[in-house]
Amino acid sequence: MIAVDSSILIDFIGDDEAASEAADLALRRALAAGPVVACEVVVAEVVAGLGDGSVVIEALEQIGIDFSPLEQRAAVRAGEMQRRYAERRRAARAPGEAPRTVPDFLVGAHALLQCQALITRDAGFFRDYFKGLKLIVPKVA
Repeated sequence: MIAVDSSILIDFIGDDEAASEAADLALRRALAAGPVVACEVVVAEVVAGLGDGSVVIEALEQIGIDFSPLEQRAAVRAGEMQRRYAERRRAARAPGEAPRTVPDFLVGAHALLQCQALITRDAGFFRDYFKGLKLIVPKVA
């Protein structure tokens, strides 16, 4: 089972043709290998980003992406990783970058503990905090 990140679904549904094609190809390849899932955080972020829940649900159903809720152990891991991130950020005094929030960590923990991989375009963050998580990064032409 492969998890999908919000950014990929926003690309897939959105208006940027190159990003949409790259997301479509990555999703179709993953679906050919097995189930692809979105957790509640991803669904909520995509609806928030695009503004129409029925369009998001229809797109997920159309391409064949299933829903996979977070398990308690994933929520616990996300909290631990977010706390570690906050501690590292304070120690580094890195105010220039936008801070990561709990949803980012929930998506990563869900993929790490409940799936075999994550389709994302944010590979750096997930590699840093979720060691061992296989990442699939679409290449935009």
